[in-house]
Amino acid sequence: MTQVNMLEAKTRLSELVKAVQAGEEVVIANRGEPVARLVPVRQRGTGKVRQPGEAGEVVAWLRANPVPAHARRSMAQIDADIAVERDAWD
Repeated sequence: MTQVNMLEAKTRLSELVKAVQAGEEVVIANRGEPVARLVPVRQRGTGKVRQPGEAGEVVAWLRANPVPAHARRSMAQIDADIAVERDAWD
């Protein structure tokens, strides 16, 4: 796995894309904290094109690490909290 910072990723994008095509994992960090991962559009060995939102590793992690019951909120609760925060900006 290769980890690069944002500026380096911008200046070396072509090189990083080639590394991903060759099977290497590339992680982009912001101030040392990983924030994004470059992955190939086609899954290696299958030729299958990844679909938008298809992220098996992320889904598997979310299933293994569900949000604790005390932290779960409905969409209505989330929307209400966002509205309260936006009103506070005025």
